[in-house]
Amino acid sequence: MKTARIVIIGAGSRGSIYAAYALAHPESVKIVAVAEPREAWRTRLLQAHGIPESAAVADWRELLDRPKFADAVVVATRDAMHVEPAVAAARKGYAILLEKPMAPHADGCRQIAVAAREAGTLLAVCHVLRYTYHTQMIKQLIAAGTIGEVVNVQSLEPVGYWHQAHSFVRGNWRREAESSPMLLAKCCHDLDWIRYIMGRKCLSIQSFGTLKHFRPDQKPEGAVARCLNCPLEGSCPYSAKKIYLSRVAQGYCGWPVDVLTPEPNEATVLEALRSGPYGRCVYDCDNDVVDNQVVNMLFEGGATASLTMTAFTEGGHRQTRIFGTRGELVSDGSSIRYFDFLSDTRQEIATTSGAHLTHGGGDDAIMEAFINAVRHNDSGLVLSGAEESLETHMMVFAAEKSRCENRVVKMEEMEGTTKPWSRRLIWWRHK
Repeated sequence: MKTARIVIIGAGSRGSIYAAYALAHPESVKIVAVAEPREAWRTRLLQAHGIPESAAVADWRELLDRPKFADAVVVATRDAMHVEPAVAAARKGYAILLEKPMAPHADGCRQIAVAAREAGTLLAVCHVLRYTYHTQMIKQLIAAGTIGEVVNVQSLEPVGYWHQAHSFVRGNWRREAESSPMLLAKCCHDLDWIRYIMGRKCLSIQSFGTLKHFRPDQKPEGAVARCLNCPLEGSCPYSAKKIYLSRVAQGYCGWPVDVLTPEPNEATVLEALRSGPYGRCVYDCDNDVVDNQVVNMLFEGGATASLTMTAFTEGGHRQTRIFGTRGELVSDGSSIRYFDFLSDTRQEIATTSGAHLTHGGGDDAIMEAFINAVRHNDSGLVLSGAEESLETHMMVFAAEKSRCENRVVKMEEMEGTTKPWSRRLIWWRHK
């Protein structure tokens, strides 16, 4: 069977993670080209995969303007930059693995889905949580009738205090205009997962969310603009020195440290904190995404679900409770515990397979599914195709519409939505 030839568009954290699959599975996939505007990140991928210099470019257009020379493209650019390369790759006949979210607005998502449909090409969106062993075990238990019919799902996305500070206050996803709303950037995974578990359509959505803490009026008296010279740094849990340099001191230079510099060590990280965005005070940034949000959902047949997203946690695995007509299931990412109403008994299933890997093994699992789909020319091998992902993205947009307009939104309203609605920050009204 042929080895799939893959082009990486966007060699940052996510693109590099997907590309790394090829190093572990050279018999099934080879990275043959990369497009990345930052030279250091581009060179790192070039060297790791033996890519010819002629196939390592700054602008993805240069690669997609060439006659088709590979089987598939991984699009892992910034959120707001997904539409153009994804549409161009589809029209060129490439299979596409698209990092989530598809696009920051409904129109962009539809453009991508339509382009893939018209080209008849495979499109898989990186809703990696669908692919974990843990999720598949829950699906099997529900399908077997273990807890009867699902009546309600309660899900917690414990973002983590340091993750919020890194990605959504100082980092690439801090501003809606530059990336997407918090719910789309962080929790399109979660709404997609809830829809996947429910196995039925969502009818209506209600959401509330605010930027409660990471804002200028919460800045402690005496704090300064950068952590490295702040007299209060030692008493701040969000200190950049604490988040990054403590990891380097322990010999850990992976994510999130490697986002600051392609060759992380104490000296390069210190320089990044002195001059880059990740050394800023969390109360002195230009962030505008929410730091806490709740979403309530009504599904066909009367089933309901709720999601809570909050920055103010230790972090760690998502936590879920699923209530059925014959039992209750509790999930924490590493085990599944369920209680049977008829026998009044409890059982527990360990689901640690892949738990030590990124996204609980979902990153490797989606790459395996995508590569197999490409090699076998079988789109049925992926769980997150264009139409499924488009539907769950519309759930996110409906939730954002609800949050911004302070009302319940019916999913039928999202049919034909072609542009983003105006958004506002709730907390500014209370200044």
